[in-house]
Amino acid sequence: MQETPEEKARTYLTSIEKVLGEMEFIKTSSGIDEERVRNIVDHVHSYAEDAKYYLQDRPSTALAAISYAEGLLDALKFLGLVKFMWPGSRGERR
Repeated sequence: MQETPEEKARTYLTSIEKVLGEMEFIKTSSGIDEERVRNIVDHVHSYAEDAKYYLQDRPSTALAAISYAEGLLDALKFLGLVKFMWPGSRGERR
């Protein structure tokens, strides 16, 4: 059975909250300072809060918001600026 947008958003929210609690910041020589990375992580928190707000009445909007948050985290990971594993993954992705 296929998940509804609300169920999918809840799953992503749970994953993102876990990652935010365990994520490590990586110091690099890329010229991107930790303050800028933390600013992006603040946006991740904001998108997660938006998703929670919209979850009941507008689940598709909640899913879009949490998808943005997930994308930002993936981008930071791909750039080598943070380290984490998505829950249920074997290293790279769910």
